[in-house]
Amino acid sequence: MSSVPFEMTVSVLPGDIDEQNHVNNTVYLQWVQEIATAHWRAVASPQAQETIGWVVVRHEIDYKAPAILGDEIRLRTWVGKATRLTFERFTEIRRNSDGRLLSKARTLWCPINVQSSRPVRVSPEVRAQFSI
Repeated sequence: MSSVPFEMTVSVLPGDIDEQNHVNNTVYLQWVQEIATAHWRAVASPQAQETIGWVVVRHEIDYKAPAILGDEIRLRTWVGKATRLTFERFTEIRRNSDGRLLSKARTLWCPINVQSSRPVRVSPEVRAQFSI
């Protein structure tokens, strides 16, 4: 399974900058989570959003180049392989001005029941919404 990519743009803000005068690594992780959430909210039905939540099982992030204050950043994500209880999600982070790859991430997410916070299988309908 692989989904149609979902994109959004963010701006580098003063609070994103660390002592080395570039975007702190934790901000990249925040962006990975923000675009995953935005993708879920844009595609999943209201019923799915009311019943299914997501928790991270694993993050893998490769940092390729720094972003600096004032950069416009394009976030791009898509869903990869899905097992019974995990969804693989990929994210690319690029600078808009030159398209340079700044970071890439692979995250494993586990769907949970919003009421019980226990892992839950995702219906074929929800799986189909995130596949090509």
